Amino acid sequence: MKYAVLLLGFLLLQSCAGQSRLIDAELETVTKEKLQYYLYYPAEYDKNPKDDFGILLFLHGGGESGGELDEIKKNGPPKLLVEGKEFPFLVLAPQNPHKQKWWNINAVNQLLDAVIATNRVDPKRIYLSGLSRGGSAAWDLAVQYPKKWAALAVVCGMAPVPYAHWINKKLPVWVFHGELDKVIPVQESDTMVKKLKEMGYDVTYTKYTDVGHNSWERAYTTDELYEWMANQKQ
Repeated sequence: MKYAVLLLGFLLLQSCAGQSRLIDAELETVTKEKLQYYLYYPAEYDKNPKDDFGILLFLHGGGESGGELDEIKKNGPPKLLVEGKEFPFLVLAPQNPHKQKWWNINAVNQLLDAVIATNRVDPKRIYLSGLSRGGSAAWDLAVQYPKKWAALAVVCGMAPVPYAHWINKKLPVWVFHGELDKVIPVQESDTMVKKLKEMGYDVTYTKYTDVGHNSWERAYTTDELYEWMANQKQ
């Protein structure tokens, strides 16, 4: 009897011991993002109220993230606009609100869609560009929304080479990078461009031999870049 009681107690303890489990579950999540932005309208937009226009989505780098909106005027198309440059298309320049986070590309896409829906934008002339962290986000957007873009220009960005398989093969691409870049090594663009060309993409590659990470200073002052964009249409 004594042994039977001891055995029963042992079995009860064993049954109460922790066991691994696998369960099925589901959780619907909601992520909100507040994006401040600048939106530029070319002079012809008001002069020709019946015409539709292209639009350039520009994504800045990490240095302009998480601060005042004015900070995005330091580089790229927003800087050129401050200096008086005129573009033949709208320019949408949002700000990444997070100092040390990647762009929320789903939120950026929602913003772009809202701007397109409330303005005279030709959906076949949507251009995409970004520098550094924004260049990486531009690669992401090209992958996640492959049928959206008429042209893609990436300046010193980075992306996994397998992305090349998911980008729209009809998308014209122009990549810029400085060979002396110590933040995002030029090999990031070298390998991506090589892969895209092997797969038959229409790719232009501008590599600056004497430039570090700030290759955007030359890239975005290249007038041919904007002429090239304006000539692209899906």
